[in-house]
Amino acid sequence: MKLIPAIAVVLLSSPAFASEQHPHHTTSPYTEETGRQIKSLSETDIDELMRGGGWGFAKPAELNGYPGPSHLLSMKDEIGLSQEQVHRVDSIFADMQRQAAELGKRYVVAERELDDAFSKRTVMQDQLVAQITKSEALRSQLRFTHLAAHLEVTAILTPEQIAKYNELRGYRK
Repeated sequence: MKLIPAIAVVLLSSPAFASEQHPHHTTSPYTEETGRQIKSLSETDIDELMRGGGWGFAKPAELNGYPGPSHLLSMKDEIGLSQEQVHRVDSIFADMQRQAAELGKRYVVAERELDDAFSKRTVMQDQLVAQITKSEALRSQLRFTHLAAHLEVTAILTPEQIAKYNELRGYRK
């Protein structure tokens, strides 16, 4: 009978059993991100935000048939935009990109401030809500800026132009 407790001790202390009991000792999927200047943003993210790029904010519009101004301009001939439409889309795009670049810069700064507070170990719970609120308000404004541009350009297109845009972009309904 002393053999069974001995086997149990060996089995319970085996690496396979220990790893099943303590799965939190696995390597983090974030290990490659520890060297980032802002932990929540990649260099590509920062570049995209700083230049007013889309950063995927307009997917609800784009994937539901609301054309984007940048893509419209690059496909203006295939879609058959008039000179007036090109002028209006170009104006909407310029305004959107200017606003998005300004908001993007401010968002990057807010994320840097949040990251710095954690990095320097100066973050305080009562300040955390304000820091997150500031960052997320900027992110929300960015998203609105991109989505609103899709609404604006869609309003000046014909149903046929919208259908052609969606076809050229590879969207099928």
